[in-house]
Amino acid sequence: MIDIADKLDKAYEGKPLSELPDAPVAALQGVSESDAEQLEKAFGIRTIRDLGNNKYFRWARAINELAE
Repeated sequence: MIDIADKLDKAYEGKPLSELPDAPVAALQGVSESDAEQLEKAFGIRTIRDLGNNKYFRWARAINELAE
């Protein structure tokens, strides 16, 4: 398992892994509140789970992996 603490906003670094999927997408380091608002507006993404399960992001990841 990779160390995810450095991938999270400081407020979420100590949270149990089981709680992170339901955390707001802004809990990810580098995703601002403004970015989170745009993701919600464009794709209905509110949580880390929503982001990970979004079909467009999954399709893009699959295309990149297949192309390698």
